Amino acid sequence: MASVPAPRLADDKGRQVSYLRLSVTDRCNLRCLYCDGQMRQRLTHHDVLRYEELLELMGMAQALGIGKVRLTGGEPFARRDFMEFLESARARFPDMSLRLTTNGTLVAPYAARLAAAGVDRVNISLDTLMPETFARITGQDLYAEVRRAIDACIGAGIRVKINAVAMRGVNDLELPGFLALARELPVDIRFIEFMPMGGAEWRAEQVWRASDILEKAQVLARLTPLPRDAEDAGPAQMFAIEGGRGRLGLITPLSNHFCGSCNRLRITSGGVLRTCLFSDRVYRLREALRHPKLGLPAVERIVRLALRNKPLGAELLAARRSGQGVSEAAMSSIGG
Repeated sequence: MASVPAPRLADDKGRQVSYLRLSVTDRCNLRCLYCDGQMRQRLTHHDVLRYEELLELMGMAQALGIGKVRLTGGEPFARRDFMEFLESARARFPDMSLRLTTNGTLVAPYAARLAAAGVDRVNISLDTLMPETFARITGQDLYAEVRRAIDACIGAGIRVKINAVAMRGVNDLELPGFLALARELPVDIRFIEFMPMGGAEWRAEQVWRASDILEKAQVLARLTPLPRDAEDAGPAQMFAIEGGRGRLGLITPLSNHFCGSCNRLRITSGGVLRTCLFSDRVYRLREALRHPKLGLPAVERIVRLALRNKPLGAELLAARRSGQGVSEAAMSSIGG
């Protein structure tokens, strides 16, 4: 007798869940000022989910109708044997859309293997095209390695999205350079409004709003707005660039939230479920997953219960006290 598939995931507001961001590590070889600006305790080896446990969670997600999993960190390649884990995930879940978010510093040697493993989209964080500014933002002089990773991924046939946190006084003078890069290469350049996350150095005057970026970009290039594609572009509003091989994207968590169409869940490398990036309410999955009498059935129950209270991040943002982060957790520990 064929097994009955589990009911698909939906939250209390009717939003269907089809996308899981799964962090494989909270460690990173960079110290970006907006991501991990303060020293903090790292997870111990015991507290980090084992690769086999991550695969179990992916299997559960697939059974619940989640077709897209993005592997994140920290920096995924900072974890030993990450490439082998990704190849195992592809072998076990041949029909799943596997994607990767990375800082790019360790990626170039693995580009061909990523493509062979069916990773057809890679998001690379790159906030500046100036090596000295890169070193100031990240604490490391590794700009050249990121550019090498972009070229290697493109050469391997992987679609590359470059994510840049938009910050006044940091990279707001670099828009011409980013547009030139999008004309030259088949990449999506996506500016993300600087969010007040916990542990990061954030000031309101540093926020470079998407409306200001768009106004300036329209002077520098002829842009054509593209229809929103939740599957491909996610929350980004995309624009074609006349004469360009790439595109410009704007992600607006502050000025024009997209909470009403949120389709994602986040599980940290420590086995904590977060239903909203801006919420500190978490649900601990690791203990249930490792319990000999509980396991995945209990994890699924926790996930379904959590979805009964999935918040609207925009309401949390509006309610925060002036000068404080939306959540107390650093972005690197959440998985972005």
